[in-house]
Amino acid sequence: MAVLLVSVLVALLIYPVSAGIPTINLSRHEIVTQLLDGYEATVAPAEYGIGVTDKVQLYILSIDSISDSSMDYDMSFYLRQRWYDPRLRFNASLGVDALELDPKLMDRIWVPDIYIINEKTAKFHTVTVPNKMMYIYPDGLVLYSVRVSGVFSCMMNLHKYPLDKQICDIRMESYSHSASTLVVRWNDPPAEMSKTLRLPQFDITLMKSFFCDQQYMGINYTCIGLDIHLERNIGYYLTQTYVPCILVVILSWVNFWLSVDAVPARISLGLLTVLTMTTQSSAAVRGLTVVSYVKAMDVWIFACLFFVFAGLLEFAWVNVSNRVESRRKSVLDLPALVNGSAPNSPTKQNSPLPREGFSFKPSKNREKARNIDRVSRFLFPLAFILFNVGYWLVYLVLWEPVVDKHADTEGVTMPINLNDD
Repeated sequence: MAVLLVSVLVALLIYPVSAGIPTINLSRHEIVTQLLDGYEATVAPAEYGIGVTDKVQLYILSIDSISDSSMDYDMSFYLRQRWYDPRLRFNASLGVDALELDPKLMDRIWVPDIYIINEKTAKFHTVTVPNKMMYIYPDGLVLYSVRVSGVFSCMMNLHKYPLDKQICDIRMESYSHSASTLVVRWNDPPAEMSKTLRLPQFDITLMKSFFCDQQYMGINYTCIGLDIHLERNIGYYLTQTYVPCILVVILSWVNFWLSVDAVPARISLGLLTVLTMTTQSSAAVRGLTVVSYVKAMDVWIFACLFFVFAGLLEFAWVNVSNRVESRRKSVLDLPALVNGSAPNSPTKQNSPLPREGFSFKPSKNREKARNIDRVSRFLFPLAFILFNVGYWLVYLVLWEPVVDKHADTEGVTMPINLNDD
């Protein structure tokens, strides 16, 4: 007996590590086998009298595009969930901190049936293997993560486009389990964001979680949502729309500095600016969805087109006023032409009888046309400056049509700063 004890002691001293590793690996395999023996993945833990609280968290990898025309956005994220399943408890004294399941075994574990309400299309990633993981802890805690990419609807308010702010959300709830069986709630924090995330047209200002519990056919279902507050970058629109329109309007004012007799030059410049503004207006709204209300871009394009067209009408007024003198002179010379004498013949010049009904002042109407140009040189720029002051003040400061519907609801507000290194 003593010899046997000494042999066992020597064996433990010589092979302590090599004897321990196979025992731990075997224990993991045995634990998983015992847990899955008789386990029903189609039955929720609540069937055994224990309600399930599913804590959800999003880790946003990218927001690829936000479409104004189709009113949706593309997003890729990790959907992380954690819940307790008492059927998956095991002895912590076995030296196993957590069980990391292979993706092939995950289908044999019950998972909350979460779906995204405002999803248009979505998919799970499977390259090179299914992008999902599951950890099981001794107390029955289950951590589950899966990578999801999809297109999600976002109803936008374009009254202030392109100076607008938008709120796009993502809402999730259980499809078949009521609140008595499954309670879906946000984890703390509800969402995290990759530091490399950048959007070409928008800045993400903040994210705010909220609850949106619903009742369908008299049955209560728990629902959670996340608002993503977006502010559009106007740099592109300044360089492609606003500045070109301002330059076209200023170009139309060159007409006021040309001579009243330069009819071909003034009419060509006026028509050119009108046609340019028409082309610019078509390019500005290309790709936008058709809405029944007036957008900020529509107001700007219409105002610029009005100023350019008003400049063309001003030229018509100046031209008509300048031609009054020549028209009246033609009427005075008409009897002489009918009688066969030249308009400037000595007979006409020496005629002692004035023609009644005509009061001819050669410089009055021409001076009137010049005065119209002089007034327009200051009136048009002043009116355009006043319009700009009102336009930018209203759309940037005074008016905000997009209202945060969940401002007063319970939730977590997360300011976003993507400029950190």
